Amino acid sequence: MLAHAPAHPEPVLTLPPSEGGVLSIRAKALLFHDPRSVALLEHVERIARTDASALIIGETGTGKELIARHLHTRSGRRGPFVAVNCGAFTENLIDAELFGHESGAFTGASTARAGWFEAANGGTLFLDEIGDLPLALQVKLLRVLQERQVVRLGSRRAIPLDVRLVAATNVDLRRAVEAQRFRADLYYRLHVAPITLPPLRDRPGDILPLARHFIGVYAPRLALPHAMLAPDTEAALLAYAWPGNIRELENVVHFALVICRDGVVRPADLRLVAPVVPVAPAVAAVPAPTVPEPAPPPARDAYADLEENVLRLIAAGDRNLFHAVTETIVRTAFHQANDNQVRTAKVLGITRNTLRTFLKRYGMLADVPRGDRGPDTVGGDDPGVDDAGTDDADLAAFDTAEAPRA
Repeated sequence: MLAHAPAHPEPVLTLPPSEGGVLSIRAKALLFHDPRSVALLEHVERIARTDASALIIGETGTGKELIARHLHTRSGRRGPFVAVNCGAFTENLIDAELFGHESGAFTGASTARAGWFEAANGGTLFLDEIGDLPLALQVKLLRVLQERQVVRLGSRRAIPLDVRLVAATNVDLRRAVEAQRFRADLYYRLHVAPITLPPLRDRPGDILPLARHFIGVYAPRLALPHAMLAPDTEAALLAYAWPGNIRELENVVHFALVICRDGVVRPADLRLVAPVVPVAPAVAAVPAPTVPEPAPPPARDAYADLEENVLRLIAAGDRNLFHAVTETIVRTAFHQANDNQVRTAKVLGITRNTLRTFLKRYGMLADVPRGDRGPDTVGGDDPGVDDAGTDDADLAAFDTAEAPRA
């Protein structure tokens, strides 16, 4: 909903608060104070008055669902707003969830059930993480958008629809199209009215107003009627990069209120994952005194850097984190070894067959018959690498990672 908080005149988009005051799993407030945010709201208002399909593009935690709900509210459509996360269902389930099914259409379908498209009839269907939609379902979605009707699984009867589709993504769909993971025709169908949601670090004028908004939300629940931010705390909030965007800001403010003393949030109360980069004030240029060169800092442990980057990605809410990191490791080692499988397997400490599984999984190796050993045999295999069989432990871990998401 669009509300005006008494503490500041800027318009605020908010979601209903979670019961029990639990930490947010999505951005629950958008405030339009920064000039970029003001321009964004004007753009959204113009699009809302049309029935055009909209594609909201932005990092996780930037408030894409809030924008989608505002599009629906301002559109004047009388039907409901229905939000569906495309990454929350397995490939087998999402077909029936989106388009519905008849009784007996598949094992366990004891009764007929309407899908999310029918549930949103007359209103707006919000498909979050549209980039996770399997290719086969992208074809069906394109047909529904073109024909304005849906056919349930196990049925031949078309059901007419009056649904406005709003999709959202935190990945670059154009790259996905180039990699043939997303259909180009569906991309252009969705890209009629694009809305780019800038990350919080690119609209710093919203940081402190949002922090004060979340203080107003959580302080009464914690019996802190006069909670406030210390001046150096405000400086720390402004200097932080916010990789998790508004969602991270809300959780940081909530936790700081839990542990602060006397209702004053101090820098020590903030739990920030990424390093804070202080912003130095502008000063007049003066000649720098001649000082000896400082000693170089001690070399950091490479694994400490890796751990810090992984923590930063976790804070950003990347749901594809495991495969993204694994692909980066495999691809880097493979290229470093000049695409030689034997040397790559030795560097990574895995068998060649296990490596080939990863190479095929990430599109770095065609499915070559077992008899064709390829260029890696030139110069002879490294006897130190087992190429006779697959490492059961490695593949078991990989198979576990490949299990469908609940």
